Amino acid sequence: MEAGKQRKNVKPITLDKLEWGTDESMAAEFSKNRKERKQLPDTITSRELYRDIVQIAWPSLCELFLTSLVSMVDTMMVGGLGNGAISAVSIATQPKFLFMNLFMALNTGTTAMVSRARGMQNRDRADRIIRQSLVFVTFIGFISAILGYIFAEPMIRFMANKGLEDSIIRQGTQYLRIQFLFFPFLSWGSVITAALKGSGQAKPSMVYNTIANLVNICFNWLFINGNLGFPRLEVAGASLATGIGQVVSCSIAMWCIFSGRFYCTMRLKNLLKFDKDVISGILKVGIPSMIEQLIMRFGVIMYTRMVSALGSVNYATHNIAMNIQSMSFMIGQGFAVSSTSLVGQSLGKKRPDMAEHYSRRCRNLGFYVAVVIAVLFFILRRQLVWLYSKEAEVISIGAYLMIYVAILQPFQANQFILGGSLRGAGDTKFTAMVMLITIVGIRTLLGYLLIQVLELELTGAWIALCADQIARSFIIMGRYNRGKWKTIRL
Repeated sequence: MEAGKQRKNVKPITLDKLEWGTDESMAAEFSKNRKERKQLPDTITSRELYRDIVQIAWPSLCELFLTSLVSMVDTMMVGGLGNGAISAVSIATQPKFLFMNLFMALNTGTTAMVSRARGMQNRDRADRIIRQSLVFVTFIGFISAILGYIFAEPMIRFMANKGLEDSIIRQGTQYLRIQFLFFPFLSWGSVITAALKGSGQAKPSMVYNTIANLVNICFNWLFINGNLGFPRLEVAGASLATGIGQVVSCSIAMWCIFSGRFYCTMRLKNLLKFDKDVISGILKVGIPSMIEQLIMRFGVIMYTRMVSALGSVNYATHNIAMNIQSMSFMIGQGFAVSSTSLVGQSLGKKRPDMAEHYSRRCRNLGFYVAVVIAVLFFILRRQLVWLYSKEAEVISIGAYLMIYVAILQPFQANQFILGGSLRGAGDTKFTAMVMLITIVGIRTLLGYLLIQVLELELTGAWIALCADQIARSFIIMGRYNRGKWKTIRL
């Protein structure tokens, strides 16, 4: 049980005032019909649950919005150098994400484990989880940095698929190599963020990532065009600015866990001690998640290669639409943070009923917000593309692609949030299988048929992307509705 004085900034939630579940009560829960499962315990209200969800989600939503906004501004500032610069940055993104997935997937295990520890009111276990996670990602971060730097150019050439000019490949290689130099800082910051969000504390990461984003924009202005006497580094300057922001974010995140002011605390004592129980739990969730992410990244890379072969104008326009779509990820991802944390905490307290109550309300909120975003994207589609490029051809094609972006919003939010619920429960093997079916089986293969065989170009690419997202949403919803995720033990 949780011992000692309550740490600052650890706010209680509705779940905390409920009695612990038992094996008998859990068994009784699985015998209930759908109507009975919707009934809340007598001592709580739906309003209280929504308050808990928003308490965790709003900092994540703000953080994700600001991060997406910075990415948008980043692309606009780079776009001032021409469509080639946008293509150079975009083509470097997929190899970077491929390596990032190695530690981001393990962070899924960290979040699930910490949320269970929080539900069990076992703070010492939460501290041991973050300690072991940091050791893990330190190793992965440095190995990734070395390999990524060495093989940056071959990866960029592979992504270009003979469809982009040598100048774009050269700029993309510069951008990617600088990104890999900062990989250790990115890995440390990400695992701390995962642990804090697992404990239900999303506000610290909102603060330090907002500061880092502001630093990123400032250095973008200084380095891209060489303002105030700084060297004009163009695309390389944008990458350097991003790296400096990651150092700032990581430094503040480190302070958070060493200060003792938050639920998870890091101490140097026994830093390298091997904790078999904790490591096995992280790997149980993290390895399937890693496989899921690698499958997803493989499919996205193959898909991106097909689009890049359509030429620099089509590829730049495609990435403008993808960049705008990524801003909408914040809806699903923000409420997914709440869902992951609250589901994990509920199952840690042996309350699968509360896990379902929380996750269902997360999905409701996410859906309504997604519909509003879809309408705005449809109405303002030309204006949004105009922010990135003033070329008439790009605006015309981009506005057409924005119709697909708008259609995707409700499905995208649904699969993010329910996927977050499954990950909070530790059900990551299934999501890996879903990625194999939808990303590789639908987006990549259907994309090849529509782009290469039927020659539908960008229209075919976006039909394949929509088919992937919609299928994934329904498959994940089916898994969630069956309820097996509530029986997983970590």
